[in-house]
Amino acid sequence: MQTDRKRGAETQAPDADYGVPPGPGVHCRAVSLLTLSAVTKRYPGVTALNAVDLTVEAGAVHAVVGENGAGKSTLLKIVAGAERPDAGEIRWEGAPVTLASPREALRRGITVIYQELALVPALGADANIFLGMERARGGVLAADAMREAAAQALAELGLVIDPTRPVAQLSVAQRQLVELARALVRDARLVALDEPTATLTAHEVAHLAAQIARLTAKGIAVIFVSHRLDEVRRLASRITVLRDGRRVWTGRTSEVDEAALIRHMVGRDVAYRRHPAGRAPDPTPLFDVHGLTRAPAFHDVSFSLRRGEIVGVAGLVGAGRTEIARALAGIEPWTTGNVTLAGEPYRPRSPRDAIARGLAYLPEDRQRDGLVLRFTVRENITLPVLRRFAARGRIRRAAETVAARAAATAVDLRPSPPDVERPAVDLSGGNQQKVVMAKWLLTDARIVMFDEPTRGVDVGAKVELHRLIRALADEGKAVLLISSELPELLALADRVLVVRAGRIVGELAGEAFTPEAVMALAVEAG
Repeated sequence: MQTDRKRGAETQAPDADYGVPPGPGVHCRAVSLLTLSAVTKRYPGVTALNAVDLTVEAGAVHAVVGENGAGKSTLLKIVAGAERPDAGEIRWEGAPVTLASPREALRRGITVIYQELALVPALGADANIFLGMERARGGVLAADAMREAAAQALAELGLVIDPTRPVAQLSVAQRQLVELARALVRDARLVALDEPTATLTAHEVAHLAAQIARLTAKGIAVIFVSHRLDEVRRLASRITVLRDGRRVWTGRTSEVDEAALIRHMVGRDVAYRRHPAGRAPDPTPLFDVHGLTRAPAFHDVSFSLRRGEIVGVAGLVGAGRTEIARALAGIEPWTTGNVTLAGEPYRPRSPRDAIARGLAYLPEDRQRDGLVLRFTVRENITLPVLRRFAARGRIRRAAETVAARAAATAVDLRPSPPDVERPAVDLSGGNQQKVVMAKWLLTDARIVMFDEPTRGVDVGAKVELHRLIRALADEGKAVLLISSELPELLALADRVLVVRAGRIVGELAGEAFTPEAVMALAVEAG
């Protein structure tokens, strides 16, 4: 293996020297359709893509893999024209281009199908397929012609349905075929698929794979973004691995096995080391979950939490981690399963009920679900326990302020001393997260569930949030920590549960808990 010192990337060979791909879409001569050279994209406080190269050939499947946050979504947005790079060059059929908008990308034949499908549920498949490019005769929509063309495109993909049927009535797999049919009608030359199999059954995956083969047989290029390495290896002729916004490996599928791919995906230096717990976990479980199920989100989930321990939850985006936490927090119901808290049956009817029982949930999206942004710090912190400060129908403002300031000081809200009358919307991401933590401190919860607690915060705030999470466990609380950052779990968790496709597929602790072991379970390598 040679090292590209200029970009700090490990690579088997330059992107320009691909040769003939061995897998689907083999042609006598490889033709470079889309080429990205040293493409860089920065956002405030983070470099999402750092000098990334990518070459996609006509009639071939090129997979892009990497951990959550590796830069895959940003790469697709640039290909789709939804984002413009800050540096680097994009070439289409060898000529430099500027993909200034999604319309410009579509005009060149580039279609990106995202995991969250861009369809109008109330409209039929035909209307969705021709949305934005309706056909007309004499100023009147040619509904019959569009319906016939839509039916033909769908049938070509093996989906024979009434094209006027609202897509809301179709399965996820059928909706994906509607998106592919739209690409065919638009004469797409490159189709990018973002996690297309994340919610499909094995039979539906096989059918989608057959349709991808049909696309490549027509000479259409496919970018395939997926965490499922077995599917990547079956479908793709070439693979590019992104890690921390950089391209670290590109090569033929035949040149790499799943174990090597995982090493490329998680091979960065681990910046964190496990902090020793201040006290040993209580041997008696405080929270017991048995057979928790709500199909299709999660199935037969069982685990326990003990006082004084942090249990990490790892898994890929869409694996069901958040859905499990929301059910336990009383936000969404579960259908079957038994849960006990301190030996008593636990089935919250609402978030208020969960809070009253001593469970706090810090959600993944702090701005949407964790804070009322127009409220002040004080109002946000005291919101779950506002009745505590009520007397004769009025809020005892002085007592509320004292409590809010004490909680804000406990989480080291900056600047110090904290200004609790400042609107939450004016705070940095790290300080907003601290306000969410301060809010739950006032509830004196016995169980605290964190969902991506350090997403979007700077390094300094992350270290402080880690200290606060560890302190909660040291005080004897049971902590459930959902995180996509393996170094974060390594730094904090006493043991880690790995979730895949809505099920707990493994538990790791001690020497067995390594980034490679977590990723091997999470990506369904086999």
